[in-house]
Amino acid sequence: MNDPTTPPESPAPAPATGWERGTMERLLFATLKEQRAQRRWRTFVRLAWLAFFIFLFWTLSSRGSTGADKLTPHTAVIEIDGEIGSGNEASAEFVVAAAKAAFEDAGAQGVVLLINSPGGSPVQAGIINDELRRLKAKYKKPLYAVVEESCASAAYYIAVSADRIFVDKASMVGSIGVLMEGFGFTGLMEKLGIERRLMTAGENKGFLDPFSPQTERQREHAQEMLNHVHKQFIDVVRTGRGKRLKEVPELFSGLFWTGQQAIELGLADQLGNLDYVAREVIKAEELVDYTRHENVAEKLAKRFGASIGEGAVKALRTMQPLR
Repeated sequence: MNDPTTPPESPAPAPATGWERGTMERLLFATLKEQRAQRRWRTFVRLAWLAFFIFLFWTLSSRGSTGADKLTPHTAVIEIDGEIGSGNEASAEFVVAAAKAAFEDAGAQGVVLLINSPGGSPVQAGIINDELRRLKAKYKKPLYAVVEESCASAAYYIAVSADRIFVDKASMVGSIGVLMEGFGFTGLMEKLGIERRLMTAGENKGFLDPFSPQTERQREHAQEMLNHVHKQFIDVVRTGRGKRLKEVPELFSGLFWTGQQAIELGLADQLGNLDYVAREVIKAEELVDYTRHENVAEKLAKRFGASIGEGAVKALRTMQPLR
Protein backbone atom coordinates (compact mmCIF):
# COMPACT_ATOMS: atom_id res chain seq x y z
CA MET A 1 0.00 0.00 0.00
CA ASN A 2 1.48 3.38 -1.09
CA ASP A 3 2.25 6.07 1.43
CA PRO A 4 0.29 9.18 0.32
CA THR A 5 3.06 11.44 1.72
CA THR A 6 5.72 9.94 -0.54
CA PRO A 7 6.09 11.84 -3.85
CA PRO A 8 5.86 9.76 -6.98
CA GLU A 9 9.17 8.70 -8.51
CA SER A 10 10.40 10.82 -11.46
CA PRO A 11 10.59 8.93 -14.69
CA ALA A 12 14.14 8.08 -15.86
CA PRO A 13 15.43 10.35 -18.64
CA ALA A 14 14.84 8.91 -22.02
CA PRO A 15 18.00 7.90 -23.85
CA ALA A 16 19.17 10.36 -26.48
CA THR A 17 17.91 9.54 -29.87
CA GLY A 18 20.33 8.95 -32.73
CA TRP A 19 19.89 12.35 -34.36
CA GLU A 20 20.45 14.21 -31.06
CA ARG A 21 23.64 12.29 -30.34
CA GLY A 22 24.87 12.94 -33.88
CA THR A 23 24.17 16.65 -33.57
CA MET A 24 26.09 16.88 -30.30
CA GLU A 25 29.05 15.01 -31.77
CA ARG A 26 29.14 17.32 -34.78
CA LEU A 27 29.06 20.40 -32.52
CA LEU A 28 31.92 19.07 -30.40
CA PHE A 29 34.03 18.21 -33.45
CA ALA A 30 33.33 21.65 -34.97
CA THR A 31 34.41 23.34 -31.73
CA LEU A 32 37.62 21.31 -31.58
CA LYS A 33 38.32 22.05 -35.23
CA GLU A 34 37.81 25.79 -34.71
CA GLN A 35 40.13 25.77 -31.70
CA ARG A 36 42.84 23.98 -33.68
CA ALA A 37 42.46 26.49 -36.52
CA GLN A 38 42.79 29.40 -34.10
CA ARG A 39 45.95 27.89 -32.59
CA ARG A 40 47.45 27.40 -36.06
CA TRP A 41 46.58 30.98 -37.01
CA ARG A 42 48.18 32.39 -33.84
CA THR A 43 51.31 30.34 -34.52
CA PHE A 44 51.41 31.57 -38.11
CA VAL A 45 51.06 35.23 -37.04
CA ARG A 46 53.85 34.90 -34.49
CA LEU A 47 56.16 33.26 -37.01
CA ALA A 48 55.31 35.95 -39.59
CA TRP A 49 56.19 38.76 -37.15
CA LEU A 50 59.40 36.95 -36.22
CA ALA A 51 60.35 36.65 -39.90
CA PHE A 52 59.53 40.34 -40.44
CA PHE A 53 61.77 41.50 -37.59
CA ILE A 54 64.60 39.22 -38.74
CA PHE A 55 64.29 40.69 -42.25
CA LEU A 56 64.15 44.22 -40.81
CA PHE A 57 67.26 43.68 -38.69
CA TRP A 58 69.16 42.17 -41.62
CA THR A 59 68.19 45.00 -43.97
CA LEU A 60 69.08 47.76 -41.51
CA SER A 61 72.40 46.16 -40.66
CA SER A 62 73.37 45.81 -44.32
CA ARG A 63 72.22 49.24 -45.56
CA GLY A 64 74.65 51.80 -46.88
CA SER A 65 76.82 49.32 -48.77
CA THR A 66 77.87 50.69 -52.15
CA GLY A 67 78.84 47.33 -53.59
CA ALA A 68 82.13 48.70 -54.93
CA ASP A 69 85.69 48.18 -53.77
CA LYS A 70 86.55 51.15 -51.61
CA LEU A 71 90.16 51.09 -52.79
CA THR A 72 89.24 51.35 -56.49
CA PRO A 73 89.57 54.98 -57.67
CA HIS A 74 86.11 56.40 -58.29
CA THR A 75 83.94 59.50 -58.12
CA ALA A 76 81.57 59.52 -55.17
CA VAL A 77 78.07 60.77 -56.02
CA ILE A 78 75.46 62.04 -53.56
CA GLU A 79 72.04 62.97 -54.93
CA ILE A 80 70.09 65.83 -53.40
CA ASP A 81 66.72 65.38 -55.06
CA GLY A 82 63.41 66.95 -54.13
CA GLU A 83 62.47 69.13 -51.19
CA ILE A 84 65.06 69.47 -48.45
CA GLY A 85 63.51 68.75 -45.08
CA SER A 86 63.45 66.48 -42.09
CA GLY A 87 61.80 63.17 -42.93
CA ASN A 88 62.59 63.45 -46.65
CA GLU A 89 65.37 61.65 -48.47
CA ALA A 90 67.02 65.05 -48.99
CA SER A 91 67.37 65.56 -45.26
CA ALA A 92 70.41 66.42 -43.16
CA GLU A 93 70.32 62.94 -41.65
CA PHE A 94 70.56 61.17 -45.01
CA VAL A 95 72.86 63.59 -46.83
CA VAL A 96 75.35 63.87 -43.95
CA ALA A 97 75.47 60.08 -43.55
CA ALA A 98 76.17 59.69 -47.27
CA ALA A 99 78.82 62.43 -47.20
CA LYS A 100 80.66 60.82 -44.29
CA ALA A 101 80.78 57.47 -46.09
CA ALA A 102 81.98 59.11 -49.32
CA PHE A 103 84.75 61.19 -47.75
CA GLU A 104 85.96 58.30 -45.61
CA ASP A 105 86.40 55.90 -48.54
CA ALA A 106 90.02 55.78 -49.64
CA GLY A 107 89.08 55.16 -53.27
CA ALA A 108 86.90 58.26 -53.61
CA GLN A 109 89.00 60.78 -55.51
CA GLY A 110 86.36 63.46 -55.17
CA VAL A 111 82.74 63.95 -54.12
CA VAL A 112 79.96 65.29 -56.34
CA LEU A 113 76.64 66.66 -55.11
CA LEU A 114 74.13 65.93 -57.88
CA ILE A 115 71.43 68.53 -57.17
CA ASN A 116 67.88 68.77 -58.46
CA SER A 117 65.90 70.56 -55.76
CA PRO A 118 63.65 73.63 -55.42
CA GLY A 119 64.87 74.19 -51.85
CA GLY A 120 63.32 73.61 -48.47
CA SER A 121 64.35 73.99 -44.85
CA PRO A 122 67.16 76.50 -44.12
CA VAL A 123 67.89 74.61 -40.89
CA GLN A 124 68.47 71.31 -42.72
CA ALA A 125 70.50 73.09 -45.40
CA GLY A 126 72.64 74.80 -42.76
CA ILE A 127 73.43 71.50 -41.05
CA ILE A 128 74.44 69.94 -44.37
CA ASN A 129 76.56 72.95 -45.40
CA ASP A 130 78.45 72.99 -42.09
CA GLU A 131 79.14 69.26 -42.21
CA LEU A 132 80.32 69.29 -45.83
CA ARG A 133 82.79 72.08 -45.10
CA ARG A 134 84.09 70.16 -42.08
CA LEU A 135 84.54 66.95 -44.08
CA LYS A 136 86.35 68.80 -46.88
CA ALA A 137 88.84 70.23 -44.42
CA LYS A 138 89.34 66.94 -42.60
CA TYR A 139 89.85 64.63 -45.58
CA LYS A 140 91.38 67.13 -48.04
CA LYS A 141 89.16 65.92 -50.86
CA PRO A 142 87.54 68.13 -53.50
CA LEU A 143 83.79 68.67 -53.42
CA TYR A 144 81.83 69.69 -56.51
CA ALA A 145 78.17 70.48 -57.15
CA VAL A 146 76.46 69.53 -60.41
CA VAL A 147 73.06 71.09 -61.02
CA GLU A 148 70.50 69.36 -63.20
CA GLU A 149 67.05 70.99 -63.38
CA SER A 150 67.14 73.34 -60.42
CA CYS A 151 69.25 74.45 -57.48
CA ALA A 152 67.21 77.05 -55.65
CA SER A 153 66.95 78.49 -52.16
CA ALA A 154 68.06 75.89 -49.56
CA ALA A 155 69.54 73.72 -52.33
CA TYR A 156 71.82 76.59 -53.32
CA TYR A 157 72.63 77.07 -49.62
CA ILE A 158 74.10 73.55 -49.78
CA ALA A 159 75.74 74.00 -53.19
CA VAL A 160 77.95 76.91 -52.08
CA SER A 161 79.86 74.52 -49.81
CA ALA A 162 81.37 73.02 -52.98
CA ASP A 163 84.69 74.09 -54.47
CA ARG A 164 83.05 74.60 -57.87
CA ILE A 165 79.47 74.57 -59.15
CA PHE A 166 78.66 73.11 -62.59
CA VAL A 167 75.33 73.80 -64.29
CA ASP A 168 73.43 73.23 -67.50
CA LYS A 169 72.78 76.37 -69.50
CA ALA A 170 69.03 76.01 -68.82
CA SER A 171 69.25 75.07 -65.12
CA MET A 172 67.39 77.25 -62.61
CA VAL A 173 69.81 78.65 -60.01
CA GLY A 174 69.52 81.13 -57.13
CA SER A 175 66.44 82.26 -55.19
CA ILE A 176 68.57 83.58 -52.33
CA GLY A 177 65.76 84.59 -50.04
CA VAL A 178 63.54 83.46 -47.18
CA LEU A 179 59.77 83.31 -46.88
CA MET A 180 57.10 82.61 -44.30
CA GLU A 181 53.66 81.85 -45.66
CA GLY A 182 50.17 81.61 -44.23
CA PHE A 183 46.58 82.81 -44.57
CA GLY A 184 44.30 85.22 -42.74
CA PHE A 185 40.55 84.64 -42.48
CA THR A 186 39.50 87.43 -40.11
CA GLY A 187 37.55 89.39 -42.76
CA LEU A 188 35.67 86.31 -43.94
CA MET A 189 34.83 85.35 -40.36
CA GLU A 190 33.33 88.80 -39.73
CA LYS A 191 31.11 88.47 -42.82
CA LEU A 192 29.93 85.03 -41.70
CA GLY A 193 29.40 86.16 -38.12
CA ILE A 194 31.93 83.69 -36.70
CA GLU A 195 33.70 84.57 -33.45
CA ARG A 196 37.20 83.20 -32.81
CA ARG A 197 37.70 82.17 -29.17
CA LEU A 198 41.44 81.73 -28.69
CA MET A 199 42.89 81.77 -25.18
CA THR A 200 46.64 82.22 -24.66
CA ALA A 201 49.09 82.91 -21.86
CA GLY A 202 51.36 85.54 -23.39
CA GLU A 203 50.00 88.34 -25.55
CA ASN A 204 51.86 87.21 -28.69
CA LYS A 205 51.47 83.44 -28.31
CA GLY A 206 48.88 83.19 -31.07
CA PHE A 207 50.23 85.76 -33.50
CA LEU A 208 50.52 83.22 -36.36
CA ASP A 209 46.95 82.02 -35.87
CA PRO A 210 45.20 82.54 -39.25
CA PHE A 211 41.86 83.24 -37.54
CA SER A 212 43.18 86.09 -35.38
CA PRO A 213 44.18 89.60 -36.52
CA GLN A 214 47.90 90.37 -36.75
CA THR A 215 49.18 93.53 -35.09
CA GLU A 216 51.80 95.77 -36.62
CA ARG A 217 54.29 94.81 -33.90
CA GLN A 218 53.79 91.13 -34.66
CA ARG A 219 54.30 91.72 -38.37
CA GLU A 220 57.51 93.63 -37.66
CA HIS A 221 58.76 90.82 -35.42
CA ALA A 222 58.13 88.20 -38.13
CA GLN A 223 59.87 90.38 -40.71
CA GLU A 224 62.84 90.83 -38.39
CA MET A 225 63.16 87.06 -38.06
CA LEU A 226 63.06 86.61 -41.85
CA ASN A 227 65.69 89.32 -42.33
CA HIS A 228 67.95 87.63 -39.79
CA VAL A 229 67.73 84.24 -41.55
CA HIS A 230 68.20 85.98 -44.91
CA LYS A 231 71.41 87.58 -43.68
CA GLN A 232 72.68 84.16 -42.57
CA PHE A 233 71.95 82.86 -46.09
CA ILE A 234 73.78 85.79 -47.71
CA ASP A 235 76.81 85.33 -45.44
CA VAL A 236 77.01 81.63 -46.36
CA VAL A 237 76.86 82.48 -50.10
CA ARG A 238 79.53 85.14 -49.78
CA THR A 239 81.77 82.76 -47.81
CA GLY A 240 81.34 79.97 -50.33
CA ARG A 241 81.62 81.98 -53.53
CA GLY A 242 84.00 84.73 -52.41
CA LYS A 243 85.26 87.12 -55.06
CA ARG A 244 83.56 85.17 -57.85
CA LEU A 245 80.25 86.89 -56.99
CA LYS A 246 79.15 89.93 -58.98
CA GLU A 247 76.88 91.60 -56.45
CA VAL A 248 74.23 93.32 -58.50
CA PRO A 249 71.24 94.74 -56.55
CA GLU A 250 68.96 91.81 -57.45
CA LEU A 251 71.45 89.09 -56.47
CA PHE A 252 70.03 88.48 -53.00
CA SER A 253 66.45 89.52 -53.77
CA GLY A 254 65.06 86.01 -54.16
CA LEU A 255 65.21 85.98 -57.97
CA PHE A 256 66.61 82.98 -59.80
CA TRP A 257 68.44 82.71 -63.09
CA THR A 258 69.31 80.28 -65.85
CA GLY A 259 72.56 78.37 -65.59
CA GLN A 260 74.22 80.62 -68.15
CA GLN A 261 73.14 83.76 -66.25
CA ALA A 262 74.29 82.18 -62.97
CA ILE A 263 77.80 81.76 -64.41
CA GLU A 264 77.86 85.41 -65.45
CA LEU A 265 76.80 86.48 -61.94
CA GLY A 266 79.34 84.24 -60.24
CA LEU A 267 76.69 81.99 -58.70
CA ALA A 268 78.11 79.06 -60.71
CA ASP A 269 81.47 78.36 -62.34
CA GLN A 270 80.95 76.64 -65.68
CA LEU A 271 78.78 74.36 -67.78
CA GLY A 272 79.16 70.65 -67.15
CA ASN A 273 77.34 67.48 -66.21
CA LEU A 274 78.16 64.60 -63.88
CA ASP A 275 80.08 62.54 -66.44
CA TYR A 276 82.15 65.57 -67.47
CA VAL A 277 83.13 66.35 -63.88
CA ALA A 278 84.05 62.73 -63.14
CA ARG A 279 86.08 62.35 -66.36
CA GLU A 280 87.69 65.74 -66.83
CA VAL A 281 87.84 67.29 -63.36
CA ILE A 282 88.17 64.46 -60.83
CA LYS A 283 89.85 62.10 -63.35
CA ALA A 284 87.94 59.06 -62.08
CA GLU A 285 85.24 57.97 -64.51
CA GLU A 286 83.77 55.20 -62.37
CA LEU A 287 80.77 56.52 -60.48
CA VAL A 288 79.73 55.15 -57.10
CA ASP A 289 76.40 56.28 -55.69
CA TYR A 290 76.53 56.94 -51.93
CA THR A 291 73.04 58.43 -51.78
CA ARG A 292 71.19 57.31 -48.70
CA HIS A 293 67.74 56.00 -49.63
CA GLU A 294 65.00 54.89 -47.28
CA ASN A 295 64.60 51.18 -47.94
CA VAL A 296 61.47 49.04 -47.84
CA ALA A 297 62.19 47.70 -44.36
CA GLU A 298 62.53 51.20 -42.91
CA LYS A 299 59.26 52.29 -44.52
CA LEU A 300 57.53 49.24 -43.06
CA ALA A 301 59.10 49.90 -39.67
CA LYS A 302 57.88 53.50 -39.70
CA ARG A 303 54.39 52.42 -40.73
CA PHE A 304 54.37 49.71 -38.06
CA GLY A 305 55.56 52.19 -35.43
CA ALA A 306 52.93 54.69 -36.51
CA SER A 307 50.25 52.03 -36.21
CA ILE A 308 51.38 51.15 -32.69
CA GLY A 309 51.42 54.83 -31.73
CA GLU A 310 47.95 55.40 -33.17
CA GLY A 311 46.63 52.39 -31.28
CA ALA A 312 48.14 53.66 -28.03
CA VAL A 313 46.55 57.09 -28.50
CA LYS A 314 43.16 55.56 -29.19
CA ALA A 315 43.48 53.37 -26.13
CA LEU A 316 44.36 56.35 -23.95
CA ARG A 317 41.41 58.31 -25.30
CA THR A 318 38.98 55.51 -24.46
CA MET A 319 40.24 55.05 -20.89
CA GLN A 320 37.86 56.16 -18.17
CA PRO A 321 39.17 59.09 -16.08
CA LEU A 322 40.20 58.42 -12.52
CA ARG A 323 37.58 59.27 -9.93
